[in-house]
Amino acid sequence: MNKTKLLRRLGRYGAVGIVAAAVHAGILLLLSERTQGGTPWISLSLANPIAFLAASLAGYVGHALVTFREETGGKRFARRWLVLQYAVNLSVCALLPLILGPWVQPILRTVVLVFTPTVLNALIWSRAAQFSAQQRTQGGTPPLLHADDLGLGAEVDHAIFDLVESGRLDGASLLVNGPTAQRGIETWRQLPNPPALFLHLCLTEGPRDSTNVDLPTSFGRLLLASWLPWQRRRLKPQIRRSLRQQISRYKQLTGANEIHLDGHQHVHLIPMVLDTVLGLAQTEQVTWIRTTAEPLPTDLPLNLWWACVRQGGALKWLVLQCLTRLARPKLRNANVVTNRSFAGVLFTGRMTGKALECCWRTNHRQNVSEIGSRAMLLIHPAQPGGADAMRDHQFTESFAFFSSPERQYEWEAMKNLNF
Repeated sequence: MNKTKLLRRLGRYGAVGIVAAAVHAGILLLLSERTQGGTPWISLSLANPIAFLAASLAGYVGHALVTFREETGGKRFARRWLVLQYAVNLSVCALLPLILGPWVQPILRTVVLVFTPTVLNALIWSRAAQFSAQQRTQGGTPPLLHADDLGLGAEVDHAIFDLVESGRLDGASLLVNGPTAQRGIETWRQLPNPPALFLHLCLTEGPRDSTNVDLPTSFGRLLLASWLPWQRRRLKPQIRRSLRQQISRYKQLTGANEIHLDGHQHVHLIPMVLDTVLGLAQTEQVTWIRTTAEPLPTDLPLNLWWACVRQGGALKWLVLQCLTRLARPKLRNANVVTNRSFAGVLFTGRMTGKALECCWRTNHRQNVSEIGSRAMLLIHPAQPGGADAMRDHQFTESFAFFSSPERQYEWEAMKNLNF
């Protein structure tokens, strides 16, 4: 950016900042006006956050439409930048006076209180503008549409086959210890031009024998065991045996030599499990492993954000984001390819409607031609029907999950996908 453009932008930024400050002051004065009894309408502790919110809205609109209009094209920022800026401002204004204390000189105190939020706001709005510019220039390579749990039950298999035949799916993951794995792969071979097939590693559900009897039966327990040295020593041999068995079964069913791998309930990202997989990657030809680097979707309605928090998707997203950050350096060192980004954790089991649309649009990537590096959007479709086979084969969590009508909604949403 040349000097003239920079000065113009600084002028626009200053003008919007002055307007936002005036809005803050005006709202604060209005709410703090005293009644005839001498008491303010609203206490200062409540009036100030309300005034901050009004000022944040003014900055949100002004910087998108005026200051950074070249980047945004005259459109607003994604809503999450407003939430971030408001949260940062409230936190800074609440914590700085406590940190500074009464011993700090008044002049220095004033400078810090004024310029700290100013600098942070500039960083936030600049980053929001960069993000908007990236979104505008993305060409539109769509994410790969992927379905998990082939072999888990007839209702799941038939929904996946239907989506493959209608050209909706780019891949599916085979649960080799599932009750319908054998029939599922036989039908899969008969499909015209079936897409890529992946190994769906399962450790927390399914039939148990002497080789895996001690493995925890939930993602959380297995994750906890991964951080405990004595549990790692006890469980790693069982994980290795189970992994070898499932790889052998997958090769037997599919005839494939090269393996693309993901995990039931994403267990493959648990450090102890991932280390075991990578230890066998070269000998078993595991060349691709799924990661869950899921960008927060843009233009998502606030009610869906609340649903995401209330239903546990946000917590699950946070845990898997951390595990993906730990996993990616290991994958690079092992020369194992992974997907560039992902969608399907925040709204696990509810990838329909506006949630599906926003995740789809957010995961478009420009100039990505390699299948391995493209974004991936995950669904769990199923047709109507009983899921008793899952329960009979000790897939108890999956039985509850696939008994929900949301599975049918996802199947129908993918059939009617038109973004």
